[in-house]
Amino acid sequence: NNLYTRDLLPIGNDRLELEVTLPGEGKDRVFRVTIKWVAQVSLFNLEEALEGRTRQIPYDAILALDVVMRHLPSMTYTPVGRSFFSSPDGYYHPLGGGREVWFGFHQSVRPSQWKMMLNIDVSATAFYKAQPVIEFMCEVLDIRDINEQRKPLTDSQRVKFTKEIKGLKIEITHCGTMRRKYRVCNVTRRPAQMQSFPLQLENGQTVECTVAKYFLDKYKMKLRYPHLPCLQVGQEHKHTYLPLEVCNIVAGQRCIKKLTDMQTSTMIKATARSAPDREREINNLVRRADFNNDAYVQEFGLAISNSMMEVRGRVLPPPKLQYGGRVSSMSGQLLSGPQNKVSLALPNQGVWDMRGKQFFTGVEIRVWAIACFAPQRTVREDALRNFTQQLQKISNDAGMPIIGQPCFCKYATGPDQVEPMFRYLKSTFSHLQLVVVVLPGKTPVYAEVKRVGDTVLGMATQCVQAKNVNKTSPQTLSNLCLKINVKLGGINSILVPSIRPKVFDEPVIFLGADVTHPPAGDNKKPSIAAVVGSMDAHPSRYAATVRVQQHRQEIIQELSSMVRELLIMFYKSTGGFKPHRIILYRDGVSEGQFPHVLQHELTAIREACIKLEADYKPGITFIVVQKRHHTRLFCADKKEQSGKSGNIPAGTTVDVGITHPTEFDFYLCSHQGIQGTSRPSHYHVLWDDNHFESDELQCLTYQLCHTYVRCTRSVSIPAPAYYAHLVAFRARYHLVEKEHDSGEGSHQSGCSEDRTPGAMARAITVHADTKKVMYFA
Repeated sequence: NNLYTRDLLPIGNDRLELEVTLPGEGKDRVFRVTIKWVAQVSLFNLEEALEGRTRQIPYDAILALDVVMRHLPSMTYTPVGRSFFSSPDGYYHPLGGGREVWFGFHQSVRPSQWKMMLNIDVSATAFYKAQPVIEFMCEVLDIRDINEQRKPLTDSQRVKFTKEIKGLKIEITHCGTMRRKYRVCNVTRRPAQMQSFPLQLENGQTVECTVAKYFLDKYKMKLRYPHLPCLQVGQEHKHTYLPLEVCNIVAGQRCIKKLTDMQTSTMIKATARSAPDREREINNLVRRADFNNDAYVQEFGLAISNSMMEVRGRVLPPPKLQYGGRVSSMSGQLLSGPQNKVSLALPNQGVWDMRGKQFFTGVEIRVWAIACFAPQRTVREDALRNFTQQLQKISNDAGMPIIGQPCFCKYATGPDQVEPMFRYLKSTFSHLQLVVVVLPGKTPVYAEVKRVGDTVLGMATQCVQAKNVNKTSPQTLSNLCLKINVKLGGINSILVPSIRPKVFDEPVIFLGADVTHPPAGDNKKPSIAAVVGSMDAHPSRYAATVRVQQHRQEIIQELSSMVRELLIMFYKSTGGFKPHRIILYRDGVSEGQFPHVLQHELTAIREACIKLEADYKPGITFIVVQKRHHTRLFCADKKEQSGKSGNIPAGTTVDVGITHPTEFDFYLCSHQGIQGTSRPSHYHVLWDDNHFESDELQCLTYQLCHTYVRCTRSVSIPAPAYYAHLVAFRARYHLVEKEHDSGEGSHQSGCSEDRTPGAMARAITVHADTKKVMYFA
C-alpha cells in the first residue's frame, strides 16, 4: 500500500519498522508496518497531460490526489467502494428481511480538459439493520411474533435463515461490556437444548454438554428460546456455538447479496430524486464537506471550487421513423396491408405514438395457441375470450392481423407440464406460429417456457401476466404486439433511409456485446457472454450468439467465433453483402479494464474477419458504453428542463469540459427521464478505423437508441447493446435447473453432469428455427 507525504520523511532511503495494534473482532490484532521511500509523484506531469501537451496521463498522480481527498471522509464515514455512508439519522427506510437503506455520497477524482474534476453524487445502498439476531430471523422468515414460534425451525426455514446470516458479523451480549465480535459460518441443525459440544472440565476430563446447559451452568442464564438453533461462529472446526438470543447484528455491514424484487422496488422509491432535488442535495453535500478547510487537503496545497462545473451541451435532432402497411403471409409473401400507406413518426422528447400507423412489415398470424398456467378461478374463460378479442383488435390496427380463434386453449399447472404440452402442440398443429402463455405472477414456469420454446422445440412464445389478461389496456396489448411481431420475423419500424448518417451508404454491421455475471455472493455459476449483430440495412433485425464462460471473466473468450458466426449470417441474410465497416457497442467494461479488453477483443474481431477471407479487412470502431457512473447533468436554465422530474432533454450530448483530456469520449442522454434523475450514458471510443467525426458518431448512436423494438420511445443505450444484455439475461433462464423446494433447500433434478461446461453450452444453444428471429425481444 502507498503512503503519501507532502515532504520527505527524515528517514532517507532507510526502512522504518513499526508495530501497530488495532482492535480486532475477538482480540486486538498486531500489525508490523514497514515504511520505505519508493517514488516521487509529480503533479507537473499531470498538468502537462490536462493541458494536452502529452498524451500519457500519470495515473499515479491521480491516485495520490484521490487518497488525499478521501482521507478525512474515510475516518468519518463507512466507506464502500468509492462511496461513503453513515447510519440513518432523521430518516428510516426499511427494506424488509433485516435490511435498510443508508444514504451517503460518491466521491472520485477524474482528469478532464484543462483541470482535475471532483465527481460528487448522492448515493444509496442496502445495509443490514443493527438489531438482535432473534428479530433479524423473524424479519427473514416473516414471523410476526417470536412467542408464537413454539416449535423448532423447519428445515426450509433453517436453510433460508442460514443463507441470509452466513458471513455476517455478530456481537455477543451476555458478557457485560465485553462485546466480542464473531463472523457466522453456519446455523446448527439442532436446537440449543440438543446441540452439544465437547467441554473440558477442570480435572482434564472431556464431556459432551448441550449449549443450553452450558449457558445455565456458566452464566446462570436459562435460555428463553432453547428450541431455536444456534449460530456457529469463527472457524468451523472449532465448534463455537452461540444461542440466537445472546447475539446482535453488528452495525455498518453492507448487504452484498441480491435484493429481492420487492426490496429493489422499495429501494427505487426511497432513492428516486427529481433532477432539481438531486442538484440541491449535491450542492449541500459539497457545502457540508467544506473541502477547503480539510486539514489534509490544505496540507497538500489543493483548492476545490464549491460550484458545479458549467459545460456547453447540444440537443441532437431525433431521427424520423418509417412505418408501413405490408403484411408477411404464412407462405412468406409480402402482401399490401389494409391501408398500405407509408407513414412517418417524429419523436418528441424521445417518445412517439404508433396510433394510426402500421408495422413496416407485419406478420399474419393464422395458427396460434393459448396455454394458461394461472388457475381457472384466477383467470376465467370469459377473461381469456375478452383478452383474445382485444388483442386481435389492437394487432389488426397495428398491421399484424391475428386471424380466427386460437387452435388450442387449455389450462395447465406447474413447470412439469410445459414440455409435454408444447410437444403435443408442435406435433398436432404443423403450422403453429405462436403460443401465448398466461402466467400467475412470478413463477418457475417462465424459465421452463423459454427453455423449451427457445432451445428444445424452436417455438415462438409470448408470456403475459394474469393481471394483464383480466384487465386489458390498449398500451399493454400494443406492447405485446411490438414483441410478437419481431419474434415471428416482422419489422416494427425503420429509420427513414433518406436521412440516415452516411455510414449507411455502404454495407455496415452493428454489433452489441455484453457479459453478465452471477449475483454477488455466488461463487459457482458461470458468466454469460452475448454478442448480437444487425442483419439488414435498416438496421432493425438482429441475430444473437451466446456462450457460457468462466465465472466473473470480463473478456469475451469466444468473441472470434461469435463474430465469425454473425458475419456469415449477415452475408446470407443480405443476399451476399460483406460489411465494409464493423461498429461494436461494448457494454459492461470498467475504465481499468479498457486496455486489456481492447487488446484481446479487437484482435478477436480481426481474427474472425481473416478466417473468412485472408484479405477481408473491414474498418472496426470499438465503443464502450457505460451506464454505471456518477456523472449527472442538470439544466443551467430551468426553462430547458424536460418532463415532471425536470431532467435534461432527450438527445443532450456533452463532449467538452468534463470529458477525458486526450481520449475520444462523450456523454449522451438519449432517453426521456420518467422517474428520478436521468443518467447519461458515457461512450468511450477505444478504436476507430472508420475515422468518425465526433458529431457523426453521436448522431449515429442517438439514432440507434430509437430502433429498440420493445417500445415506442428512445432508450438509454443503443439497441444492439441493449439486445446483447437481453440475450445474456435470457440465457440465464435457459440455464435454470428444474428446482423443487425441499427441507434442504433447492435440489436440482438430474445429475452433476448438468453443470459441466459442455452441458451448460448445450443448455443455452438456441434451436435453429428460433435463431432466425429475435426470440429475445
